[in-house]
Amino acid sequence: MVDLSFLKKFTKGDTTKIKKYVSMYLNTAPDTLEKMHQNIKDKSWPDLAINAHSLKPQAEFMGIYGLKEILIEIENKVKNTQYNDLGNLFSKAHIIHNESEKFLKEYINNTN
Repeated sequence: MVDLSFLKKFTKGDTTKIKKYVSMYLNTAPDTLEKMHQNIKDKSWPDLAINAHSLKPQAEFMGIYGLKEILIEIENKVKNTQYNDLGNLFSKAHIIHNESEKFLKEYINNTN
């Protein structure tokens, strides 16, 4: 679900830097997901695409590729005015984020 190999390579294995980037993700991703949830409630499709787009590189940086793929799918559906399945896609994205968040919090707490 989470592959930190890119982040480890990017930081040259510096655990302090890795923890800093993981913390940044953990501090910003929930807010972005909450905005996406509100965008769906409000049927604010352009804003949904913008928020999905902004979270996509963060998910990739953390190695949460399943989340990245769903965010791409959300963007594409908005672009093609296919709004009917966006709620389900968002639910899948949220589940992946929640599972990844647990892993990342454990990583921070258990890494020296």
